[in-house]
Amino acid sequence: MNFKSPKNTQEFVWTKHAVAKMRFYGLTQNRIKKIFRSPARVEEGIAPGTIAVMQKAGKGKRSGEVWAMYQGTRGGQKKVVTAWRYPCASPVRGGVPVPPEISAELGLVLKS
Repeated sequence: MNFKSPKNTQEFVWTKHAVAKMRFYGLTQNRIKKIFRSPARVEEGIAPGTIAVMQKAGKGKRSGEVWAMYQGTRGGQKKVVTAWRYPCASPVRGGVPVPPEISAELGLVLKS
């Protein structure tokens, strides 16, 4: 399979590690962008200051998950740190951290 390296744009910046993992797992730039557009799950990333997004991939015995981890940068760009395939359903970890003041504001809005 010919692998076409993704190019940096105003929306995405790709690290060398992410490109190497995409090549290893057979993931394309469009597949990773699709995960960002409509993730099935969003969690706090393992690395500090990162967010991980996931979509289910495949059906039946070949089902699994495709993950991408990114870091938000200035100007609204997403710095894609890494991407990988997980062979089955992964356990749910903590969600995206929400600052307490935002949580309190949302609580007031929802109760009104």
